[in-house]
Amino acid sequence: MKAQVRALTAQVKTLTQSAGPHAEETASDDPGPDEADDEEHWRFPPFILLLDSPDYEGELRALVEWVEGVLVPGYLAEASADARWCHQWTDHPIAIARLHALWLSWQELTDPATCGYTGPSVWHRDHYDPCIRELRASSGPFQGCTKGEHQVAHRLPSLVPSAWTRG
Repeated sequence: MKAQVRALTAQVKTLTQSAGPHAEETASDDPGPDEADDEEHWRFPPFILLLDSPDYEGELRALVEWVEGVLVPGYLAEASADARWCHQWTDHPIAIARLHALWLSWQELTDPATCGYTGPSVWHRDHYDPCIRELRASSGPFQGCTKGEHQVAHRLPSLVPSAWTRG
């Protein structure tokens, strides 16, 4: 949405400048350094599965803080056969991918400056509910995980241990 607003703003600026007497002097096709950084940021969001180390580790650390600090205590009640949750969710790449996408949308849709005051409602309806339904489904990535026993062989990927240490 920010990218669309930015593009429309640029179009309006170009149109208004080209109509003025000094259009050739003021119009510029080269974005300023701040604008170029913003465009790169929004054109390529930091989706975790596309990152390499050490960017992956930093993003995973931030994701773990959000999942363990906001999502689990605020939204995820006790796990059951009908609503599974694995406390070793970082062992499940699909869970990392889905939770990261959920976190990216949460960051955008809980900021009134970017989405107004309806963002949290949109986040729940369009992002949280479908994501958690998929993760906690009996056929989801936690299907072999139960409170007392795990049928999925949990192993820590090589990148996770350093994500837990703060240096």
